[in-house]
Amino acid sequence: PSIVEDIGGAALMSWSTTFYLASSIIAASCTGLMTSAVGAGRSYCIGTAIYCVGTLGCAFAPSMELLVAGRFVQGFGSGMLSAMAYVLVRQVFPEPAWPRVFAALAAVWGISVLVGPLIGGVFAALHNWRGAFIAVSGLSVVLGLVALRALPHRPGESSGPARRMPGGRVALLSLAIGAMSVAAIADSTIGKSGLIVLALACLAGMLRLDRAADAPLLPSDAFSLRSPTGVGLWVALLISIAFCPLSIYGPMFMQRLHGFDPLSAGYAIAAASLAWTVAAVFVAGLTDDWPSRIIIGGPLVMVGGLLGVAFLMPAGPVAALCAAIAVVGLGIGSCWAFTAQRVMSHARGGEETIAASAVPTVQQAGLALGAAVAGLVANAVGLSGGLEPAAVVRAAFWVPVCFVAAAALACMAAIHLRLLVQRAG
Repeated sequence: PSIVEDIGGAALMSWSTTFYLASSIIAASCTGLMTSAVGAGRSYCIGTAIYCVGTLGCAFAPSMELLVAGRFVQGFGSGMLSAMAYVLVRQVFPEPAWPRVFAALAAVWGISVLVGPLIGGVFAALHNWRGAFIAVSGLSVVLGLVALRALPHRPGESSGPARRMPGGRVALLSLAIGAMSVAAIADSTIGKSGLIVLALACLAGMLRLDRAADAPLLPSDAFSLRSPTGVGLWVALLISIAFCPLSIYGPMFMQRLHGFDPLSAGYAIAAASLAWTVAAVFVAGLTDDWPSRIIIGGPLVMVGGLLGVAFLMPAGPVAALCAAIAVVGLGIGSCWAFTAQRVMSHARGGEETIAASAVPTVQQAGLALGAAVAGLVANAVGLSGGLEPAAVVRAAFWVPVCFVAAAALACMAAIHLRLLVQRAG
């Protein structure tokens, strides 16, 4: 909201997230190749350098369009780092330790959730949102220096055919996300419908090309309903879509409807991410049949949380609303690590690394698609005309309620995943 008040562009609010995540997906497809060529340490430094450049671009952007361009560059650096983390978990740690390692990553994420809104909120309260981007660019420099010292510099070993940049498939995926983003601000119903159909066709085409490729981006059974890896990726995609709208529109809703200042609004929405961390740490040591049950229960909890947010966001009470926001985080946090474990542990022979890197790629794709759909819904109910009170109230209900379907479908996919895992023995 602070940025929109300064440079305008309310209709493009979701684009700052959509384009960030779209470039993250592109970067994730390049990470394996770059790590094999120059090593993890140098790849991290390259990723942080790209992130720093994009962050500075955002800091000095005179318009929302240029800020979105800066976020696109930021996302490329971020995508490299997140994909590399999953690959290293798969390569370094034994399978029984994966849920605990993911819980440790979630704990670190929890620290950033505490610090991030504080930094952003302080700068916003001082009417200097650009300073927040400058501060984060400095943090990225520190990250690059630490990675250069701590991570190995030798090129990694690669097997199979040499991997090239899958330009056609990445282009189709980016076009799909772009079409969904443009649909969010299209004026006519026919235009919106056509762009959504185009997006779905591009996604289908990308998956078909990927399955026939010698060096695929995703496992050969990605999104298959007959394998645990394929169904696990469906669960990851759907819960990522369902989680997305809170981070994009939540702070604005809290400020406009409940009088929160930027800092307190940031922390109210951060309750979801903190709950994600708490849930991940709490369930990390569970074994036997508990992981399968939690993978089913997590999306079901998200359904309840999203319904609570939808009905409480317009008018409160605020305490119950914050509790509902936290419930959404508890749902995804409890099931995410076990879902990733299923995807990686049931990968076909020779596709273990691809399956590991597919988890963050699908997560970013889900968040990007969720951002695009959130923008579509918000603008459809009137937010494209500016932050008028009546439009904000309508968006505060319809944005979260429309994502209940994604969480419900994830629950159904999780039930199917449990049956497939039981059959696999």
